[in-house]
Amino acid sequence: MGLDPVLAEILACPQDKGPLYYVGDADLLYNPRLGRAYSIDGGIPVLLIDEATELDPPTAAALDERIANGEMKPTFEP
Repeated sequence: MGLDPVLAEILACPQDKGPLYYVGDADLLYNPRLGRAYSIDGGIPVLLIDEATELDPPTAAALDERIANGEMKPTFEP
């Protein structure tokens, strides 16, 4: 279903309060500072710390590379 762009602009990580990155092909929000991902269920972000997924290092590194290449933008600028 994807994520509403207007909603994305106000989303922050519930744990560190920093910006998240929307990963459209996986329908999740990624926090590169913590290496954690939050799922999106039916267009609604599940921003519960206990529901977050710790990403394995290769997956996190691949997402970090996409961020560095400008393929993903943060939900807001800190």
